[in-house]
Amino acid sequence: MLRLHQIPLSLADAKNLDASLCRRLAAERLHVPAKDVLHAQVSKRSVDARDKGDIHFTLTLDVTLANPAKETALLARFKPNQAALLTPRDAEQRDVFSLPVTPYGQGRPRPVVVGAGPAGLFCALALAVRGAKPLVLERGKPVEQRAADVAAMETQGELNPQSNVLFGEGGAGAFSDGKLTCGLGDPLIRTVLQTLVTCGAPEDVAISAKPHIGSDLLRGVLKAMRAKLTALGGELCFSHTAIGLVTDGGHVSGVRVRAGQSQTPFMIATDAVYLAIGHSARDTYAWLHAMGVPMQAKPFALGVRVEHPQAMIDRAQYGAMAGVDGLPPAEYKLNAPTPDGRGAYTFCMCPGGQVMNASSEAGLLNINGMSLHARAAVNANAALLVGVTPADYPSDDPLAGIALQRQIERAAFALGGREYRAPCQRVADFLAGKPSTGFHGIQPSYRPGVAPADVAACLPPFVAENLRIALPALGKRLRGFDDGDALLTAPETRSSSPVRLLRDARRQSALPGLYPLGEGAGYAGGIVSAAVDGLKAALDA
Repeated sequence: MLRLHQIPLSLADAKNLDASLCRRLAAERLHVPAKDVLHAQVSKRSVDARDKGDIHFTLTLDVTLANPAKETALLARFKPNQAALLTPRDAEQRDVFSLPVTPYGQGRPRPVVVGAGPAGLFCALALAVRGAKPLVLERGKPVEQRAADVAAMETQGELNPQSNVLFGEGGAGAFSDGKLTCGLGDPLIRTVLQTLVTCGAPEDVAISAKPHIGSDLLRGVLKAMRAKLTALGGELCFSHTAIGLVTDGGHVSGVRVRAGQSQTPFMIATDAVYLAIGHSARDTYAWLHAMGVPMQAKPFALGVRVEHPQAMIDRAQYGAMAGVDGLPPAEYKLNAPTPDGRGAYTFCMCPGGQVMNASSEAGLLNINGMSLHARAAVNANAALLVGVTPADYPSDDPLAGIALQRQIERAAFALGGREYRAPCQRVADFLAGKPSTGFHGIQPSYRPGVAPADVAACLPPFVAENLRIALPALGKRLRGFDDGDALLTAPETRSSSPVRLLRDARRQSALPGLYPLGEGAGYAGGIVSAAVDGLKAALDA
């Protein structure tokens, strides 16, 4: 089997892409008759907008020849980045339910997974496929009930500290767009994507260079994952918060749990706890630290959400072809160096989306961004962040990064009027160092609403200064990025965890039986990388 890269596909042909057209494109690239191509399927698709006069899609095709003996000779015609030889296994679209696995240890107690975000869910699914019948403890609610709590924040400014954009089934990723880009080169990425497709995600998730589900469709995917986990003997325990570990002879022997509003904790016996707590379980970090679980402070990034009209981003990226049928809403990924070496960069860009509340503690304000599957909203938004290191933290304590986050979030809550309204400022005013009093042309998408302000008042001075330096530089890279009417909404403090839970090559803590995973452990940077981390832990157990 051959994998052919960099095959152009016109926007017109993209509307009629089928098996026959794939075979024809493969035959043309190989310079062989169409009858010599037995089968061809898309394994990757992306938009090529480098030439604004010829924007098109680029495909990677996996090709089976009628005579496989010709593969080596044909491969010799291409550079390594243009074609490669594959085994059928390399091209398989295998989900977690069809992975070859070894049975879980006979006679072992049921493993406990703490957290139902990407790392926790994929860990639990793989454990269930192995016959382990895992128990999943999730402090938040099922995604249907969680959606109601998120809506209450957006319409009434009411925060449920246990069920919100950060806590509940699906983790933080469930309400922050469902973007599935990943910088890893791990083959289990395909397993994660195919599992999501099996559970109802759009089929193009498995082939898109920038896969995206959307916060609306992701809810149905999560319900399907829940059903499959349950069918395999797993159990999801919602409104169950892990509040401690029990040890015996220096090894984990159980988890202390509080259910719902009960003040009486109970213990679940187990010899394996997979800790997939996400980057915002601050109370969990605290009791882990108190019991001596090894951890250290780590760098993260913080800043603002920048908001532009999506039509402006389309014009900047697509030129005269902006708005042409078949082109997706344009995206960007930018960075700019700054004199102090920190730089500034965009992160989690949401085409046709909205800025949203992502608070998890009363009296503290944090924001994020999201898009629905259609990405049809008027504005685009992205995090615009500056790097922060442990040297910037208020102390040497491993949890000092959390203290810094809370300090910023508390200041932002006050600056916004103490009703979860977010401080918001025009770029022109931010660059001039004066508070905004209103907005022109671009209307903020954040709900429950914004307060015109000087966002620098809730940010560390070095963050604000770096953003002021970076904005004009980024405007030179993407026309209109530093437009005076563009909006900055603050603060975004949860780009990643400021804490790393130390572990060995098998993902085990120095406390045997404890396996810190995903973003909450400081070893992942998004939905897919966290899911892969959870999968590997379960498959190695």
